[in-house]
Amino acid sequence: MNTPHTGRAYAAALGYTVIIGFSFMFVKMALIVSNPLDTLAHRFTLSFIAAALALLIARRRVPLHLKRLLVIVPLAIFYPFLFFTLQTFGLVYTSSAEAGIIHATVPIFTMLLASLFLKERSGWAQKLFTVLSVTGIISIFVLKGVSFEASSMLGIVLILLSALSNAIYSVMARKLTQKQPVLDITFIMTLIGFVLFNLMSVVQHAAQGTLMQYFDPFAHPSFVWAVLYLGVLSSLGTSLLSNYALSQLEASRMSIFNNLATVITIIGGVFFLNEQLAYYHFIGAGLVIIGVIGASFAGRSKRAAPTGLTPGESKST
Repeated sequence: MNTPHTGRAYAAALGYTVIIGFSFMFVKMALIVSNPLDTLAHRFTLSFIAAALALLIARRRVPLHLKRLLVIVPLAIFYPFLFFTLQTFGLVYTSSAEAGIIHATVPIFTMLLASLFLKERSGWAQKLFTVLSVTGIISIFVLKGVSFEASSMLGIVLILLSALSNAIYSVMARKLTQKQPVLDITFIMTLIGFVLFNLMSVVQHAAQGTLMQYFDPFAHPSFVWAVLYLGVLSSLGTSLLSNYALSQLEASRMSIFNNLATVITIIGGVFFLNEQLAYYHFIGAGLVIIGVIGASFAGRSKRAAPTGLTPGESKST
């Protein structure tokens, strides 16, 4: 049975998808004037400031005792640390089209991992719609004409590992968000990302003797707007939305929305980057949308086996 919590979870998943979909062009804007590590460091600095201000306004305290940190640190290692690091450096060595194809493997990874570790049961209908959604993404780039060159193999491996990190995070967060408050998890994840990315960036600048140039990118208005979007919405916002969605939805069901983000990226390119749509964009987008909607509603009578449900939590959420 559907519940208000389930409806809000789907709304959170959709919001997560829209933000991720439009984040691509903001990453491009930031990388014009900054390197990958500085971009990651500055976006998570703004993300941490926004999270701290939100907690201050809400007068909410997040206990940072060792036991809680040890529980959340493994989650934060996969997302945001490994996911964003592998993705950012992967895009240096491969094209965005190739990255889009590889990222479409997230639902497959998630479904396999969720089946193994969460005992989530995906019906044949949900599996079929998942494959249909992945096929939609692949068809866009295949019909457009994409060839994998040997020189981009490193980038392909990095993006593939990034997709795997995303899937592992989804599975881990599914269990953790049923035991820990979503706001606490999100804040600690953001804090860890802030510390790690800034540490890496400072070490790089110190080694190159360019520490005084650390804040130079902020002299460019386009970079400021880009990292504001990436930091507040794409880092903090998506962490909060995905953590909430995963507290109510199966990891395999949530992962399908990753493919819808690629469609939104294409739409953003048309309206903001003046890119043209071809017939294969409509074909691929149609398959993705059908796959997302189908996977979301398929098998409602065969919900996932309850795993680690908290008292009072409905099995239908």
